[in-house]
Amino acid sequence: MGLRLGSIVDALGGSLEGGDENLTIERIAPLDTAASGDLSFLNNPRYGAQLAASRAACVIVAPALREQALRRGACIVTDDPYAYFARATQLWVRQLGLGAAAGVHPSAVVHPGAQVAESASIGPLCVVEQGAVVGEHTVLKSRVTVGARCRIGARCIVHPGVVIGADGFGFAPEQGAWIKIEQLGAVRIGDDVEIGANTCIDRGALDDTVIEDGVKLDNLIQIAHNVHVGRHTAMAGCTAVAGSTRIGAHCTIAGAASIIGHLTIADHTHISTNTVVMRSITQPGGHYTGVFPMDDNAHWEKNAATLRQLYRLRERVKALEQQLQDAARARKP
Repeated sequence: MGLRLGSIVDALGGSLEGGDENLTIERIAPLDTAASGDLSFLNNPRYGAQLAASRAACVIVAPALREQALRRGACIVTDDPYAYFARATQLWVRQLGLGAAAGVHPSAVVHPGAQVAESASIGPLCVVEQGAVVGEHTVLKSRVTVGARCRIGARCIVHPGVVIGADGFGFAPEQGAWIKIEQLGAVRIGDDVEIGANTCIDRGALDDTVIEDGVKLDNLIQIAHNVHVGRHTAMAGCTAVAGSTRIGAHCTIAGAASIIGHLTIADHTHISTNTVVMRSITQPGGHYTGVFPMDDNAHWEKNAATLRQLYRLRERVKALEQQLQDAARARKP
């Protein structure tokens, strides 16, 4: 199994230099483990030593690395090697028939009132409930549950164990007990969304929970009821987003971050791993980081308030030190 090198360039573009277009590529592999029949890529110039030592048949590189790559052997020159590599993996799956086949697995349960596109793939042990919609060329891998009235757009990939449309966590306190709030909304997922294994997206309490086009969610993420995630935002594993928070477009949220409810996160916001977001972020394009140990709440609030003043306190101390040094020099005969 393999693809002709020339057919890869014909499909994806780029300039093949120093190589034979009729060479069969047997595998796409990392630089350091690639063999003589493999295609690899170099995106970061810091790994130039690996390029020189690589045994790959051909390496995808940027124009700035063309000469260095040619000294080693064949290369495909393109403006964005990492994106080219990504598209090469997609081409590999399509051309070699490695993708999921359209249709419903015999062990899946699809309600007669659900709508599943003919080109969609419903994997083993999946459940698609009444009124749910699964769009064209969307793939539900094994054990995915799509709740009643939830909608998934076209070309989505939903990995094993995902639950879309479980009840949101809504209860009203009454005399020491909890009264369930029936969750009357659903979940709306746009096109080209990918959802990692065992991620849960809760249905809305009244309005829908919304995941816009192009969003990428990693494994084990919790999206609570009535959250709205903007297009092309990406979240890494174990992130949790509490109810009714609105996250903008093109955000990146690193692993194990937590975002409390009813906040607004501006477009192009970047949140570091393990950060706890406790206030809205209204200015687009910021990068936020914060890890703070648990404490009694009253102490924690005092410490947090002090921590926010540390930089100004530092500058005041530096100024006072400078004044003392100046005064000491002035006293010297």
